Amino acid sequence: MDAAIVPVSPITPIVNAEPPSSEMQPNKRRRKKSAVWDYFTVETVGDGCIRACCNQCKKSFAYITGSKLAGTSHLKRHIALAICPVIRQKNEQTPGLITRSATGQPKKRYRNASTPFDQEHCTHEMAKMIIMHEYPLHIVEHQGFSEFVKTLQPQFNMVSFNTIQQDCVAMFLREKQNLLNFISGISGRVSLTLDLWTSNQTVGHVFLTGHFIDTEWNLHRRILNVIRVPYPDSDGAINQAVVSCLTDWNLENRLLTLTLDESFANETPNGNLRGFFSVKNPLMLNGQLLIGNCYARVISHLAQEALGAMGETVQKIRESVKYVKTSDVCEDKFLEVKQQLQVPSTKDLFIDDQTKWNTTYHMLVAAGELKEVFACLETADPDYRIAPGMDDWKRMEILCSFLKLFFDAANILTSPTYPTANLFYHEVSKLQLDLTHAALSRDPFISNLIKPLKEKFDRYWNDCWLVVAIAVVLDPRFKMKLVEFSFSRIYDDDAGMWVKMVDDGLHELFSEYVSELLPPPETFVEEGNDGDVPKNEMPEKGTIREKDTSQEGSPQEAPTQDESLQVAPQEGSFQGSSEEASLQGPLHDGSFQGPQQDASLQGPPHDGSFQGTMQDASLQGPLQDGSFEAPPQEVASQDPLISIGDGLSDFEVYISEFGGSQQMKSELDQYLEESLLPRLADFDILGWWKLNEIKYPTLSRMASDILSIPFSVAAPDSVFDTDRKQMDSYRSSLHPVTVEALICSKDWLQYGASSAPEFGNGIVKMEY
Repeated sequence: MDAAIVPVSPITPIVNAEPPSSEMQPNKRRRKKSAVWDYFTVETVGDGCIRACCNQCKKSFAYITGSKLAGTSHLKRHIALAICPVIRQKNEQTPGLITRSATGQPKKRYRNASTPFDQEHCTHEMAKMIIMHEYPLHIVEHQGFSEFVKTLQPQFNMVSFNTIQQDCVAMFLREKQNLLNFISGISGRVSLTLDLWTSNQTVGHVFLTGHFIDTEWNLHRRILNVIRVPYPDSDGAINQAVVSCLTDWNLENRLLTLTLDESFANETPNGNLRGFFSVKNPLMLNGQLLIGNCYARVISHLAQEALGAMGETVQKIRESVKYVKTSDVCEDKFLEVKQQLQVPSTKDLFIDDQTKWNTTYHMLVAAGELKEVFACLETADPDYRIAPGMDDWKRMEILCSFLKLFFDAANILTSPTYPTANLFYHEVSKLQLDLTHAALSRDPFISNLIKPLKEKFDRYWNDCWLVVAIAVVLDPRFKMKLVEFSFSRIYDDDAGMWVKMVDDGLHELFSEYVSELLPPPETFVEEGNDGDVPKNEMPEKGTIREKDTSQEGSPQEAPTQDESLQVAPQEGSFQGSSEEASLQGPLHDGSFQGPQQDASLQGPPHDGSFQGTMQDASLQGPLQDGSFEAPPQEVASQDPLISIGDGLSDFEVYISEFGGSQQMKSELDQYLEESLLPRLADFDILGWWKLNEIKYPTLSRMASDILSIPFSVAAPDSVFDTDRKQMDSYRSSLHPVTVEALICSKDWLQYGASSAPEFGNGIVKMEY
């Protein structure tokens, strides 16, 4: 050991006057502290000669020559007086970049380096920090935090709990107003999710989250309200919270769907909510889209029930993993046995978190790949006596195969961005098909395990199959084809009936959107001078243009003003009088027919065009600008071989007759008949509808509402939870308005905060 020690010779100070050599100089001199060396570099140019080179202009200056030390004064002047041409040029471009201190030492100074201290702005930023990172409001009273802030800014006066609470609420109110304005500017509907958090005080907090697509086709998910309910198990608590949210955000007539936690989706609250919405909110598809169960909670309950069915075996494997992972000695033995057996598994054992069922699934998968190691560990370690048997491992593999179905189905919700509604169809229909086949298995273990799960999932499927089917039809990669394919596997011979139900529901929903977008009935010709159109003047836009009726060879006389207008009672036509002739209203396909003075109108039942007899003047369909014009008539000539006019009147009649015999296809039918798009994994469905919004104006609005429907109330970090979320004791002790302000503001601020407030204009005051 002594031979390994290298003695270090002490440094002997130089006492003679002989100057040190250039090789010894760097070891002797101390670290240069002068700020001038930020601008110069020392260079050795020869024995005993060291020069300082400017980093900017590369000019060299004397520094050490033999025993003579030139010092740094001339170097400072080179920089401070801007003798350096490079620095002088920078000063001209950026004045005030370099200044001199009182001692002449150059110091860096940047513009706007000293910002005036603003107490209120600092308080605002502190409130923002507390909201974003969920710090307790009482942090302002913590001594350690106060001293830390005082060190950073001695001028700052630490605020009180009440002040920081008011600042947080003021920020919440400002952000809420901005969000309210944003939602009000969206023409589409809003869907809500409702989740209930519990607390140790048995008081509930209802979280209401809005889902919608804006005018730029971006999907938004925002927490709108956090409402405290004293009795969360009562039926009226849920209804009251939903009504409060709709009123608060002006959504009484804009709600499309409401997704609940499965535990609250019972008949009593649903019936009460449907009754309320039938009065306050127009129901789409007679309310079939209104109430839905949480997709994540349904999957979670299925996984928990499957794990509970094999609870004894799962617990035995959990204890085996715990035995290995809680002792370094046992883990070393386990790894040694694994190496001897040459097990190829790369998975590491870990103890599961029983509040997250996916961790239990991953633990079982990892342990299953190492079952041979557990079996041999009994012989290598006599203290290990809880190894599962081979039958346990076989049943566990079957269980894991179905847990994988549940995991893949729920994993769609873990992405940072919330998925659009069309993505759920594949997962839901695949799960329905797999459970159906497994329930019919000849293996009694599989059938007994899956039958109870299949019955529970059937209830969810019966509630959501129409919504998910309509959503996937609005995906141009699939349309009705995927529904037809999957239904043929799920329903076998009855698939045609179920496909027709989807098609009928889709067309009925589209018809409701067409009816909503149609303009209200307007008076076509009003009474009085304002409504009269002079016969010799050109009518304004939107009125019917009559041709001169004084033509030869008219086959019939024009009806007098006293005669009433007679319209053939065809399907989709309207009848009206010639006096007070008003537009009767839109037809089902969006066309209009209305009476006209001195004209007998006859319109084909489907194409939306108009025809009227005005002394042989046949009134045609509406022009692009909304006006109506009869086609030019040909006047009989003396020469039968020559016609007067443009020669296309017969063509106009032909087109009118042809168009009247065929019904125009709707946007929905045109969309469904077009070919499917290639099935790309990174397909942006919202971007596609944005590009085709002009082509499908009504259908795109329907797609905007349907694709924003949420199927889960769980946040991405709560998808695999086995228990209901619980409000912590600290927040439960705060005022309900403060709790809502802290939670909602944090959610809104992650998408960007509005501009800082004008301080000094007033403080939001609250009474507690």
